[in-house]
Amino acid sequence: MNHLQKLRAVSIFKWVSSNFAENQLKLSKTPVLLIGSSSLITQKTRLYGAKRAVQTENPYESDSDNAGQICLSTRKEAQDALVEYFYSTRSLQFLDAENMGRNSPHFLEKLLKKARQKAEIGRSIARFLRYHPINEFEPFLESLGLKPSEYVPLLPRDFMFLSDDHLLLANYYVLCNYGFERNAIGKIYKEATEVFQYDSEVLLSKLRAYEELGLSQPSILNFVVASPYLLTGDVNADFIKVLEKLKSLGFENSWIEGNLLEKISYNWSRMIRILCLFSKIGCSNEQLVGLIRQHPDTLFEGSGDKTHSLIGFLVKFGSTTNQICTMFLRFPQIRVGQFVSNMCKCFLFLSEIDMEVTEIGKIVSSHSLLLGSCSLKKTNSLLANLNIGKKRLCSYIQENPQEMKNWVMGMRVKPLPNSGEDLRSQMEKNQFLLDLGFVENSNEMKTAAKTFRGKGGELQERFDCIVEAGLDRKDVCNMIKTSPQILNQTKNVIEMKIGFLLNDLGYPISSLVTFPSYLSYTVERVKLRCSMYNWLVDQGSAEPMLALSTIIACSDKIFIKQYVNHHPSGPQIWKELKEKIYSS
Repeated sequence: MNHLQKLRAVSIFKWVSSNFAENQLKLSKTPVLLIGSSSLITQKTRLYGAKRAVQTENPYESDSDNAGQICLSTRKEAQDALVEYFYSTRSLQFLDAENMGRNSPHFLEKLLKKARQKAEIGRSIARFLRYHPINEFEPFLESLGLKPSEYVPLLPRDFMFLSDDHLLLANYYVLCNYGFERNAIGKIYKEATEVFQYDSEVLLSKLRAYEELGLSQPSILNFVVASPYLLTGDVNADFIKVLEKLKSLGFENSWIEGNLLEKISYNWSRMIRILCLFSKIGCSNEQLVGLIRQHPDTLFEGSGDKTHSLIGFLVKFGSTTNQICTMFLRFPQIRVGQFVSNMCKCFLFLSEIDMEVTEIGKIVSSHSLLLGSCSLKKTNSLLANLNIGKKRLCSYIQENPQEMKNWVMGMRVKPLPNSGEDLRSQMEKNQFLLDLGFVENSNEMKTAAKTFRGKGGELQERFDCIVEAGLDRKDVCNMIKTSPQILNQTKNVIEMKIGFLLNDLGYPISSLVTFPSYLSYTVERVKLRCSMYNWLVDQGSAEPMLALSTIIACSDKIFIKQYVNHHPSGPQIWKELKEKIYSS
């Protein structure tokens, strides 16, 4: 709305500036009668000063849609020449010539670039048009309200002069005579081009058919401009159903027309589906009247597609028809499109903090009004401002969903109070390190504490699973001191890697004591290196019984140089194994 108000303000400002400039120019040409009077000089100085100020301040007027800037006087001369050409040379009706000459700024600018010379601009254009016939459909379609990007694809291939397309002109005059404004006919041409190729009387008969259904001529004008396809085919049944349904609810045609937006096309079949959908979710006629009267955009914004998307979203997450109906009856003072956008952002936020789908569904179903009313900040920003991790934030939202209304755009977000969990986790981590044999407050202990990721209890669980694999606790303590990063993996990942070492590679569990970093490498890397090594041993190109660390720890570059390239087929086998292992 603010953007629309700014646009209107700019338009009004341009109109005032334009009229002010034109009036000042007229005043500057008014003859001064006080000959011989000292006031003559004063009067002349004031008027000429005003004229110069206006020309310096606003010497150009910008045509709509950035058509370019043309000097007012130049534009006027060019328009006059163009109107004269259409009327006198091309024998178009004067109103058509006037409309085409005055309301095709893009075409006029293009013409000026071709015709502008040092001579008088009117003569230059007249001379240019005398020897360079133009495609008359360009200024014609632009004068009907279309932009070049809209009308260029619609230009006829076989015609250059309007008079060649008799059907187009005949149907164009039917629309004009019926009362359609010329700058609105362009939308009809763009969205229902076939209308302009009807035989005589067909178009008028279609307009009369809607009159026979009880629609007034002004109403037909509004509805056709909103939905040009109403003039194609037979009388549109869905359009009539919408009117009848709304009329049965107490809405007159004038109210419907008042909610139609300019330059927007409406889908009446989608609108009747939305009206039926409201009945299916349990809205009574009385409730539906209240909803539509307070929030007409639920029906008219996008012909109801936003409302349809919202209902589908809620149903997908398990909302009942009763919950959906209640939500609409309590709908906030916000456009349905913005409501849907807010809800999608909230869903994305809950997904990005790794909340379970079932939990998201519960929040969507029970707090849909809250989610649709909140324009949340971005996830990273919230996590930083709240000073909280994803896991705790999920739990916090499940317990306090209403808190999300305090995390919207434009509001300052304060950190959540410390729950004490972080302190407990740090204490558990310190105790775990002391149990491993680290000296309290030593540099080694501080370094290890920074290396470990996870709570103290999780670290102990990961440690125990390595011991339970068959190693001595003392050996595992030394392993952790040597390679503390191996505990930054979950228990399941550690167990999987140990199982691969024992069952697939055939190494004893004691291999981990001398090479604990094995647990830091991915299974794919280990599998690729060992498979390649075993192939090379079978080919006699590598020494058998190499240590596991020798095979795995070196970089790919060194492994390929020292082992793979020792056999002529080594590089090809390496490539094939790599593709097979990583693709699976």
